[in-house]
Amino acid sequence: MSQFTAIRVLIADDHFIVRQGLATIIDRDPEMTVIAQAEDGQQAIDLFQEHHPDVTLMDLRMPQIRGVEAITAICAEFKQARIIVLTTYDSDEDIYRGLQAGAQGYLLKDAKPNELLNAIRMVHSGQKYVPLEVGAKLVQRMSNPELSERELEVLRSMAQGMSNQEIGAVLNIGESTVKSHVNRILSKLGVNDRTQAVITSVKRGIVSL
Repeated sequence: MSQFTAIRVLIADDHFIVRQGLATIIDRDPEMTVIAQAEDGQQAIDLFQEHHPDVTLMDLRMPQIRGVEAITAICAEFKQARIIVLTTYDSDEDIYRGLQAGAQGYLLKDAKPNELLNAIRMVHSGQKYVPLEVGAKLVQRMSNPELSERELEVLRSMAQGMSNQEIGAVLNIGESTVKSHVNRILSKLGVNDRTQAVITSVKRGIVSL
């Protein structure tokens, strides 16, 4: 008879209490075991390299290196890495960036224990796990036009309350160029003014205040 091997799980989250709660749920399942816990993105990368977990639960907003960057680094080195984004945020941009970076699943922290365990099993078996409501937001995000790097810089400056003149000075571009970028941002976000642009971009997770 072949020997049973438990699914080995790495948890990456900067909140100790969250890690402990997740570890308790996972370790209660006889088919799973938590092999390591990371409190920031860099530690997640280091522990992944050391332990080669079967499945990794990755928080998106962590110190040192954020979750998306950690996922990108891990997937660049380990093509078979199986990662589930685990977060309190379900904003469009977070979902999109997490899965684009190479994650196979996306789970909100208010998920029930059974949903967590089911997601780990599905991703371990090579399937993707994206809840319906998250999938709907992902489809919506993918249909939105992409903002360029320069447009993102202008948008972040707008979110800080800067005028076109101030943005031009900071980014070393002309005021008329800033106006062109602002107009394209409004068009891509489907809004009418700067205030709506900032509110919409914060809701979608494109910028943070």
